[in-house]
This record gives sequence, C-alpha cells and structure tokens, in this order.
Amino acid sequence: MRHLFILISLLLSGASHAGIYSDDMGRCLVASTSQKDKAALVRWVFATAALHPEVGPIATISAADRDRMDRGIATLFERLVTQDCRKQTMNAIRYEGGQAAFQRSFGVLGEAAMYELMTDQTVGAGFQSFTKYLDKSKLDGLGVQQ
Repeated sequence: MRHLFILISLLLSGASHAGIYSDDMGRCLVASTSQKDKAALVRWVFATAALHPEVGPIATISAADRDRMDRGIATLFERLVTQDCRKQTMNAIRYEGGQAAFQRSFGVLGEAAMYELMTDQTVGAGFQSFTKYLDKSKLDGLGVQQ
C-alpha cells in the first residue's frame, strides 16, 4: 500500500524545494521518457482523474483499459527507477529521502508530460472555446485585453 501512495503522490505533487539529487533524478526521468511514454502517462493521469465522481459521468474508461494503463505505467516506472535513472534514483533516496525524492522528481516528469498535452493546438483551442460565450462588455471595465 505504501508503494501505491508513493506512485500516486509522485505524479500529482509539485516539484518545489527539490534538492540537487532530486533535480538530477527529475532531469533523468524527463530525458529518459519518449513522447510515447509521456502520452501514456497523460492518459493514465486522465483515466485516474476520471474516477472522481464529478468527472466519471463524462469519461467512461473500461476496467480492461484501466488495467492496461496501470500495467503500462508500472512498467514505465520500473524501467525509469531501476534502469534508465538507477544511479540518480539511488542518490536521491540516499541523500534526500525516498518519498520526498520520488515526489519531487516525478512531479517534474508529470509537469513535462502535462506541458506537452497543454501545448497541443487542439487542446489550446479547447481551453479557449468558452470565451465565445463571454459578455465582453462586462470585462471592459477590468482592463482585460480582448
């Protein structure tokens, strides 16, 4: 159960107050993940967020798809910490503590993966689509650039 907590928290936490070894581990994690890996990570985060009762009704993910994503993320996680970034992981754990190092380092990876998602042109347009319903006259007095 402890490993589950670490895996979940490492992807959803911020990367603030990282030490030198966590920084090294975070850089290694980002450098060691392909576009395909980052896409899998974003899909897994989305599927996990869909478990929330407010999101679930608009995002249906089958148990089989969820299990496939969980297996893929477990494989990615194992590869990163035991092969690709083993030295950096061991140093971060040794000098900065395991849970804190994982949270900081994987926070950096999560941010990098989400950045790629958010910079997609279609996603960007989707984030702006609500503006067509704004009453611009109500915003005029705020100094909002239109």
